[in-house]
Amino acid sequence: MKPRINLLPNGVMFNAYPDSCGGSLDKIVELLKKEAFEDVFSLFYILPSLFNSDLDRGFSIVDYGINEALASEKDLRDLQALNIDLKLDFVLNHISVQSPQFQDVLQNGEDSPYSDFFIDWNKFWAGYGEMGPAGYIIPDERYLKKLFMRKPELPILKVPFPDGTSRFYWNTFYQKVTVVLPEAKDLQVIEGLTETDAAETASIIKSAVNHGVSIYDIDLGAYAPYRSQILRYIERHCTQYLGQMDLNAKSEMVWEYYDQTLKQMKAYGAKIIRLDAFAYLHKEVGQSNFFNEPGTWDYLNRLKQIADRYGLLLLPEIHAQYGEKIHEKLAGKGFAFYDFFFPGLVIHALESGENRYLVKWIREVVAEGFVTVNMLGCHDGIPLLDLKGLLDDQSIDEMIAVILERGGMVKNLFGPDGQKISYYQVNATFFSALNEDHKKFLLARAIQMFMPGVPEIWYLDLFVGTNDHEAAAKGGHKEINRTNLSLPEIKAKLPMPIVQDQLKLLRFRNTFPAFGFDAELTIEASGENQLNLTWTNNGYTASLQADLRSYAFEITYSSDGKNEAGQLMLQTG
Repeated sequence: MKPRINLLPNGVMFNAYPDSCGGSLDKIVELLKKEAFEDVFSLFYILPSLFNSDLDRGFSIVDYGINEALASEKDLRDLQALNIDLKLDFVLNHISVQSPQFQDVLQNGEDSPYSDFFIDWNKFWAGYGEMGPAGYIIPDERYLKKLFMRKPELPILKVPFPDGTSRFYWNTFYQKVTVVLPEAKDLQVIEGLTETDAAETASIIKSAVNHGVSIYDIDLGAYAPYRSQILRYIERHCTQYLGQMDLNAKSEMVWEYYDQTLKQMKAYGAKIIRLDAFAYLHKEVGQSNFFNEPGTWDYLNRLKQIADRYGLLLLPEIHAQYGEKIHEKLAGKGFAFYDFFFPGLVIHALESGENRYLVKWIREVVAEGFVTVNMLGCHDGIPLLDLKGLLDDQSIDEMIAVILERGGMVKNLFGPDGQKISYYQVNATFFSALNEDHKKFLLARAIQMFMPGVPEIWYLDLFVGTNDHEAAAKGGHKEINRTNLSLPEIKAKLPMPIVQDQLKLLRFRNTFPAFGFDAELTIEASGENQLNLTWTNNGYTASLQADLRSYAFEITYSSDGKNEAGQLMLQTG
């Protein structure tokens, strides 16, 4: 077994939005103070709606001040007083249109000190493509085909400037453009339109937009000569822009911002910093916009130097296929990483009744000394694309089909032509993905507790949340697994055997000394439907013996010379 470096704190990690349980972070603090949660968690990953943000439930940061509607710095201090270490998000690839930096650009244009803080699409691609009819450069095919797309269209957001021009900025992830339809009186400011003309034009626009026509595709008929003036007015006065604007990491001002942000995180009491979407940060003409080498490593090493200065541990977040071996590269550079292979492997093991692929991965983690954070569910989907190269395509496709039959949804990736090129993740609660089977779900949790790495617990999994199709219909596919729970709902769920058994498992993993990065894990030889794992550390031993077909399992423990031995007794059967 290779030695582990850059060790994470040992223990079980809670994962939630500030408003996931009771509507605000102080309510979660009170929940964790209850006897039922004593010694259950040592860490808490608080999602970024903790900060001032405006889109994508926290991942479009306005600034890193605390969102006072949901939390306070006192809440963070109270968590630390419970001996719970904090893991916080650093969304380093992008910030909001509403951020002070981008608003300064909108106000002052090229005179803004932040004019180089973001990536002007046309400046970036100048000389490497042709200007399209919409005003932005379309990269040459040899460059375009290398782009890694998170949405069907090019990753840009059109933004109007005070001088009447529009600019296009790199926008990899979410955007939301809302047009408030102009009224007749508004359009009377356009030179040449009479009161009657303005009323008729407003009526044409309203009818077209209500039928799903973009403002740029509206047939204005007799008022076509006023088209450019009308569009400029709508863009400047009737359009609200939200978006996650990619940062230009070639700008030293961006690195000053990174330094300031990490320093601020440290002041909040953070110990671990999750680097959200870091692999999209480095961009170079002629390369993909995802995990370019060596540029990505240069950025990551520079970030680590800043983090080391503040005593922070970095946890890079990246989804990549197993066969690409990016996880090995991260480990080789001394970084911990998210075990995005684990959730799909658990589903496969429980659905097929076979241990082969799960055991193969556990052996690799142990042999290579990987330092990981693992989870079942999380704020994102269940990552299955990551399994390519570890699990055969047919098995992956079968898992997707099963989860969809149980009410899940699929998120896809797209090529430069807007066509789907691959699935990305399946969105479902982990409980629903396992057909809401209590025995199957509890075994999944037990396996997680015996898996190498830090186990991260999604709040909705703890309270056996089911697929929320109503929320997904309103807010998008990811909301299927993000249902906020009220305190009465939690109080009602807390006595359930499946919840109490999970808490017992978590407390055991969090407190029993057999586990840890300095402990030894043995995978015992067994039949294909058996999973036998034993941890030993300083005379303490903990064993899991599980049947992947009946979902029955047993956990035993002992300690040399301390007369401590027994079986963990659970209710779910």
